[in-house]
Amino acid sequence: MSITKETVQAHLKDPAIFCCRREKGLVISEKDLEDPGLFDDMIDSGLLELTDEGLTIEQVLGCTLLKDCEALVPITRDVLDRVNEVEGAPAVKETASEDVAVEKKETTVTPVYTTTSGGNGMIHIEIDKAENISGLKLDVPVVAGVAGVTSAVGEPGAEVLDGHKKVIRTLTKQHIKITDAKIGKETSIKDGVITIDENIVKKALKEDALCKSLKLDVIHPNERHQYTETIMDVCPIATKVEGKLGEGVTKVADGVVFMLTGVDEDGTQVHEFGSSEGMLDEKMFFGHPGCADEGDIIIRCHAVIERLKGMSRSGPLAAHKCQDVIVQAVRDELKKYDGEVVREELCEDVRRKGKPRVVLVKEIMGQGAMHDNVICPTEPCGIPGGRMNVDCGNVPIMLTPNQVRDGSIHALTCIGPATKEMTRHYIREPLVEGLAADDELDLIGVVFVGSPQVNDEKLWVSERLGSMLEALDIDGCIITTEGFGNNHIDFIQHIGQAGERGIPVVGASFCAYQGQLVVGNKYATAMVEENMDKGGFENDIAGCSCVTKEVAARAIQMLKNQMMGVAVNNAPKKWNNDVINSNNKLLGLPETVLVESGTLH
Repeated sequence: MSITKETVQAHLKDPAIFCCRREKGLVISEKDLEDPGLFDDMIDSGLLELTDEGLTIEQVLGCTLLKDCEALVPITRDVLDRVNEVEGAPAVKETASEDVAVEKKETTVTPVYTTTSGGNGMIHIEIDKAENISGLKLDVPVVAGVAGVTSAVGEPGAEVLDGHKKVIRTLTKQHIKITDAKIGKETSIKDGVITIDENIVKKALKEDALCKSLKLDVIHPNERHQYTETIMDVCPIATKVEGKLGEGVTKVADGVVFMLTGVDEDGTQVHEFGSSEGMLDEKMFFGHPGCADEGDIIIRCHAVIERLKGMSRSGPLAAHKCQDVIVQAVRDELKKYDGEVVREELCEDVRRKGKPRVVLVKEIMGQGAMHDNVICPTEPCGIPGGRMNVDCGNVPIMLTPNQVRDGSIHALTCIGPATKEMTRHYIREPLVEGLAADDELDLIGVVFVGSPQVNDEKLWVSERLGSMLEALDIDGCIITTEGFGNNHIDFIQHIGQAGERGIPVVGASFCAYQGQLVVGNKYATAMVEENMDKGGFENDIAGCSCVTKEVAARAIQMLKNQMMGVAVNNAPKKWNNDVINSNNKLLGLPETVLVESGTLH
């Protein structure tokens, strides 16, 4: 795990060790170096062996590698173009030189010590250095009434008063102003303009042989009345500049998104279960969480994949992988681009002691074929480094709210366009944002659980979710699902698993007319509708009938009512948008206006 800018100053005198393999020509920065706090465990396990020839962090920062270097190997003089001169640093042993004896001087050092009170019932005392003592750390049990021991609200590990929040970790999302995008002769970001090398598609195609061709173009807001093939995904451009997913600093390109479209070699739309080909301004619900916003520039990446692979697992994945090569090239430029910060989002993972403990459960597609998602990639909204939920057995996986808000999900799901939660949806999921911001609730995490194809597997996975919810000792949960039909079986099972354990639960899904629940149980009493089609059908408008801010607000309030024992009235037997708007009015929300075009019936 690499070290961050915040902590590098405390480790300048520690050994410099690469966290991962690094190649010749690299200019060393803190993100390339392993965290010294992990060295003791690595040494004990045999992963790391320190040597006297190894340099310190302050000696190598900014230096250039002269040869490839492996991970977890001390950095030495012979692999660098130079070594930083550091006051008080040990002499650097030059190759082909005789060893020179250095006279030791006796030094008396006044001990420096600190005491802290943690949340584990211990007082932590640390003596930094004294004569003949290299360092001493003691953990002493806290005794009630010990004088001078206090805890400040919000400090890591500190006890907090009821209702006060304790910040566990923070994530800063810097939204960088982008004014234009174009295809050119190089990949760069200059003066707010993204330029993508037109030849990069040749490199991208090498990522997966099933992707036969790629074409890039740019669509400005005033150019949207043009034909598009089916919209497979909308992906933001975001990149880590400090820390790992869920913490540190992430840059997000503001005002621009990637849009992936695709057909196979026969011209058949990829994942042809209700595709969204047509005029772009009619086939995307601009402004919805998973979609481009009204003023966004769209970089379109159109993929052609191998014949008959559009409904397979490998075909759509190939298109996503190849596009990500292009997106990564832009991410790399965004990392080093010092552009205008339009706004800065401070996201916090917090605990609110004494408030109802709740979780959000997101049921995602996991039925194989073209139904899959990538979880926890290395880069926000990326693919490399992540794991696919189908390969993980679709079992529930807990993420922190910040991890979700930092792009821990890349959506591969090839379902109907209206109910598909695309990659951009997850990085700004309204339920995560709403629950995390609500100071009446303690959002302890977000659970992602896949939806298998086979009923026995559905039940097995759902039971694992039930055990998790029980172990978390929560007071309530919201469960959502994308799509409808087959995955409604799991959806209702999940609600039952919570209900059987006495956990108040609210469900949110597209149902309306076409998606009416074909299964149910006695616990599915509090349900929130996502439909925005006038006929109550899945339609061909990408991102139309998904979780919105309004859906999130209704679900959160309904959960509060459930937890307080406030009765939730039965809905009419048939879907009625007037009921939705009545609830919207109660909460001061705008009316849900249904679309009249694009229905697939």
